[in-house]
Amino acid sequence: MGFFSSSTKEVPPVQEVPQHVAVIMDGNGRWAKKRFLPRVAGHQRGLESVRAMVKACVRLQINYLTLFAFSSENWRRPQEEVTFLMSLFLEALDREVKKLHDANVILKLIGDRSAFNAALQQKMIEAEAKTAANTGLVLTIAVNYGGRWDVVNAMNQLMQTRPDLKQIEECDLLPYLSMPYAPEPDLFIRTGGETRISNFLLWQLAYTELYFTPTLWPDFDDDAFEAALSSYRQRERRFGRTSEQLVDGSDA
Repeated sequence: MGFFSSSTKEVPPVQEVPQHVAVIMDGNGRWAKKRFLPRVAGHQRGLESVRAMVKACVRLQINYLTLFAFSSENWRRPQEEVTFLMSLFLEALDREVKKLHDANVILKLIGDRSAFNAALQQKMIEAEAKTAANTGLVLTIAVNYGGRWDVVNAMNQLMQTRPDLKQIEECDLLPYLSMPYAPEPDLFIRTGGETRISNFLLWQLAYTELYFTPTLWPDFDDDAFEAALSSYRQRERRFGRTSEQLVDGSDA
């Protein structure tokens, strides 16, 4: 997989079905609270929605799916919940990676791994290696990830590698961002009713279509996904151009 171009430099291809969908999976805790269950039960149920989403993307021939599992700000949550999320993540790596591999899915994990213990970091390396040669859906899980961290981390890597640079262009930075292997998301979905992007893929979402739904993540099923895709199909993706240019096919 090579590097993809920037939507601010080149107009990307527009298709009826998005090539790349990014999701903030919000509402697990509230789903559990409504049912008088502990918050951790919502996270367990949310994993089933992840499985369904992956299957739907494979079926619809969506090439890239990126899920925000744990942000760099989520460490502020109650310790009990953070501990459970880490154990759930470790369990998912153990149980789900073989299924992903059998389904020809490529697993990528992005974010600052330095906060995780050595055993979990090793599991992450092994999970990516196991699926690296696959050729199907690219599933990216963002863990301990933040959009600002992504840009700062890329800048630090660039400066270390290219200390001679006096002026930086977008093309210089792109290879060092977390997802140079994927096109920018076409569609961003946030469940749970909040209408913000919460430090997720700040660089990559420059021209992404945003879709917010009150549906809680554990309830986000195929019908809810189809509603998001239907909304996407109705969007006019201009990338700075006018509606008239889209009609006559001109880029002038």
